[in-house]
Amino acid sequence: MGLRDDLDRFREVGEERREDLSEFIQYGDLSGGNRNDIQIPIKIVSLPGFEYDQRDQGGVGQGDGGTPDVGQPVGQPQPQPGDGDDGEEGEPGEEGGEHEYYEMDPEEFAQELDEELGLDLEPKGKRVIEEKEGPYTDLTRSGPDSTLDFERMFKEGLKRKLTMDFDEEFVREVCKVEGITPREVFEWARSENLPVSMAWIEDAHAEAADDRGTWASIEDVEENVERETVHEQIRRDGIKHVPFRREDERYRYPEIIEEKEKNVVVVNIRDVSGSMREKKRELVERTFTPLDWYLTGKYDNAEFVYIAHDADAWEVEREEFFGIRSGGGTRISSAYELARELLEEYPWNDWNRYVFAAGDSENSSNDTEEGVIPLMESIPANLHAYVETQPSGNAINATHAEELERHFGDGDDVAVAYVNSEEDVTDAIYRILSTEAGDSDE
Repeated sequence: MGLRDDLDRFREVGEERREDLSEFIQYGDLSGGNRNDIQIPIKIVSLPGFEYDQRDQGGVGQGDGGTPDVGQPVGQPQPQPGDGDDGEEGEPGEEGGEHEYYEMDPEEFAQELDEELGLDLEPKGKRVIEEKEGPYTDLTRSGPDSTLDFERMFKEGLKRKLTMDFDEEFVREVCKVEGITPREVFEWARSENLPVSMAWIEDAHAEAADDRGTWASIEDVEENVERETVHEQIRRDGIKHVPFRREDERYRYPEIIEEKEKNVVVVNIRDVSGSMREKKRELVERTFTPLDWYLTGKYDNAEFVYIAHDADAWEVEREEFFGIRSGGGTRISSAYELARELLEEYPWNDWNRYVFAAGDSENSSNDTEEGVIPLMESIPANLHAYVETQPSGNAINATHAEELERHFGDGDDVAVAYVNSEEDVTDAIYRILSTEAGDSDE
């Protein structure tokens, strides 16, 4: 293996060794890039190269001012660029190294998260943006001749032929039975389920007048004359005629396919009251940010609404959403009241909806049961989710998440997740994204 092969291998390893997606979500810097350009750090592998030892500058052709005499000192190596300016040595770590990132768009992020967590979320189209003709799979009783479904018509005629045809020669032999009347022949034919008319039998009976008496009874005919089925007749003679009827005609026309745009609005709600300290806020960001990226990658058009609340609620920009902290109390229902108002701009018939809320589960007395739960039930959405962040374990009055679980149980449109540390983040994301019902848009 040559040097070029070594270099190619180093580059390959360097490209492959970007940070693991789960590891990145749990511990990485999520602030890099933006919602449409996700930057995941690469674990750099330095490429090998040649350089001269700065301590070995002597030798043939290296002297200053000619060849030195025997025993003459040749001096010390001169400072080289990068060894420090004005004779001063540089301190290690003074200049940051250049960071490299693997740039990932939301579609790729969503695909990789599906694979890593075993998710299978299929976005639902809501708003019809186009109707177009699909394959000619539907049938009607009228249409241009060019769309006549001849194959179907032939099959219908063939089924009729197989049903209506019978062994005429055998019936003619029955007409030759001694003393038999047309009515007796007709009644026998009906008992045999032969589709023959009385008029046909009367004609056949008249034609057999000279041969009447050939057989003593119908049983005598059945013992001595071999009957031939319709299938055997077709195999022998082929099909000379297929009895078509007007009612057999069907004309193909295209199926009308509705192209639907996959729109989604995501409402992110965060408790910013005094109890939501830095570690809790970080866990909210570490959970909500990948959810935003994932849904951006899954839908054609994604809109995001950010609501902060203490005892009151207000809409904020994403840039300030994760950093706000107030000194007020907590009334979670105020955020849902604002969410319901803001979602009026995103009609349920046209938009998929996700309502994600997070906090430390502390809420004012009776607000969960009397305020939040009724509001959640009144807001149509693909999914409601609540994420409890309690790094030190549940506080005595942190009961909001438990009350939601008790009320909604294992419903297919409400998810409750607990995040006490970074290790819980990907489990919480899976819990949320795997809860949505398959038919929630109906």
